[in-house]
Amino acid sequence: MLISCYADAARSQVVATPVRNDSTELIFVSDTQAPLWVERFRTKPHNNRKATDMIFEDILHRHPAALFMLGDVVSLGYSKRAWEKMDKHLEKFKDKGIAVSAALGNHELMGRPGRGQKKFESHFPRYINTGYVEVVDSIAVILLNSNFNSLSAKDDSLQVSWYRKRLKELDADSSILFIITGCHHSPYSNSKLAGSSIAVQKRFVPPFLNSKKSKLFLSGHSHNFEHYQQQGKNFLVIGGGGGLRQPLRTGAGILADLAPDYKPMFHYLSIKRFNKQLQVTSQKLKDDFSGFENGRVLDIGY
Repeated sequence: MLISCYADAARSQVVATPVRNDSTELIFVSDTQAPLWVERFRTKPHNNRKATDMIFEDILHRHPAALFMLGDVVSLGYSKRAWEKMDKHLEKFKDKGIAVSAALGNHELMGRPGRGQKKFESHFPRYINTGYVEVVDSIAVILLNSNFNSLSAKDDSLQVSWYRKRLKELDADSSILFIITGCHHSPYSNSKLAGSSIAVQKRFVPPFLNSKKSKLFLSGHSHNFEHYQQQGKNFLVIGGGGGLRQPLRTGAGILADLAPDYKPMFHYLSIKRFNKQLQVTSQKLKDDFSGFENGRVLDIGY
C-alpha cells in the first residue's frame, strides 16, 4: 500500500491510496526535459528524446510502487506543446496504478513562471510549493522546492521550518525506517553549467545531516551522475533523464566525486528495501541504445 502524506503550515493529512502491486521498489528520475534549441550551442544532442522515451518504458516494465521526478520534467513549463508527450507517459503510469510525484525544476518556471507553475501543479496535484512527503512502505520521501528565487521570504522560511519539523516527526515515527530527501538543484556538483547550489547547502543540508533516519539526498539539475558524501551520508546527482549532457570540471579544486568513472549519459535510479537495508541502483542506458543494465550500486544500512 502506498501512503501519501502531504503537509504545509496550513494543513497536515495522511491519505491511504492503494496501488495494484506490492512492490517496494521506488524509482527516481530527473531532467527529462527535451533539449531547447538554444542549449545546443553549448552542448551536443545525442538522441535525447529517444533516451527519455526508453527510460519511461523501462520504468513501466519494472512496475515500481512509485515514481519520483526531481524537476525539469519538461523544457518549458508554460508550454502546452511541451507537455503533450509527457502527458502520454504520465497517463501510462496512471493506467498501471503507479503513483507519480514530482519536485519543481527551473525549466517549469522558465519564461512565464506563474503560468508554468500552474501547469506543473495541474499535472501533479499532490505537489505543495513549500515541501511535502510521500511514504511508501517504511520509506518517507520528502520533496522540496529549491527554486528559492520564486518563493516569497515568508514561504522560504516556512519551508525550512517545515522541513526541520517534519524530519523530527519522521525520526520519532517507529513505522519509518528511512528518509530520502529530494529537490531539483544539487547541493554538490562539479557541473560546469549547473554547479553546486549554496542555497540548498545552507537551507536543506544541515537538517538532513542532523536527522538520524535521513540516509540519502537526491537531486538533479546537473545532467550527470555524481556521488558525494558528507558526514558519512550520501548525496547523489541523477540528472540523466534526457537533458543535454553537461561537462564536468576537472583538476584542482573540484569536489570529491565518489563515482569518477561512472558517467552514463542517460540513467535513472532504482531503490529497493530489503529488511533494514536500502539497495540503490543506477539503471543506465547502454551506449548503443539496446536497453538498460545495472550500473553503480550502493547499499545503505539502517
